[in-house]
Amino acid sequence: MSLSIGIVGLPNVGKSTLFNALTRKAVPCENYPFCTIDPSVGIVPVPDERLTKLSEFSKPKKTIPTVVQFVDIAGLVKGASEGAGLGNKFLSHIREVDAIIEVVRIFEDKDIIHVHNKIDPLFDIEVINFELEQAGIKKPTLYVLNSSEVNEKVADDFKAKLPGPYLEVDPIFGTGLDNLIKAGYDLLDLITFFTTGPDETRAWTIRRGSTAPMAGRAIHTDFKDKFIRAEVINWKMLLDSGSYANAKAKGLVRTEGKEYIVEDGDVIEFKI
Repeated sequence: MSLSIGIVGLPNVGKSTLFNALTRKAVPCENYPFCTIDPSVGIVPVPDERLTKLSEFSKPKKTIPTVVQFVDIAGLVKGASEGAGLGNKFLSHIREVDAIIEVVRIFEDKDIIHVHNKIDPLFDIEVINFELEQAGIKKPTLYVLNSSEVNEKVADDFKAKLPGPYLEVDPIFGTGLDNLIKAGYDLLDLITFFTTGPDETRAWTIRRGSTAPMAGRAIHTDFKDKFIRAEVINWKMLLDSGSYANAKAKGLVRTEGKEYIVEDGDVIEFKI
């Protein structure tokens, strides 16, 4: 499943710094507008303690996490929807993603130029949201407050007026990154199911509300068409049982058919 989150905001708010922190992939993040023109794409593993515990339980040869894709998009400016600052090109990149993380600068640093020469987070949000609206772009959005060397008064005043859900992240020191990755995964309305055994323990990504055959397709396209049934147990119930055999003996492993809606945290064995 290829779903992506665009990292969006004004120039010089820390988008590429955040992207680098998330992906550990070096892209230009110099101190001038439009340093990033072509979007960079990074595949980031989703932290999940359930996968870690299932791996310890099964002791497989390999463990594979689920991932989320982040796209570093060049800074938008006022008038982008009318073509200002290569706006049409950058907006076209935003149209290709499935959700938006809007990075807002709440730190003051005279050495890092702000495109409006002032720190006014609400004004910045109004500029970006207006340009997105003018371009007809409506996707799920999460605000990310870049709090590197933050002015606490500015931050507190801003948070009280913020129009939507937000997370606070310091990309330089790496704080809040795991929460951001998980929040991005949720923003895409994704859930995780697991397969586990001696060869492999793996987390799989599906859309919330997917049926068992649709979930099977994440493993292989044939699983959807050849689906017979699924044996399902919640990951915690499996661990508490001590073994898969014990879980089955206790009647905790359920047999589900084609109409079953997969739940986040299910451990599934597909029968085809």
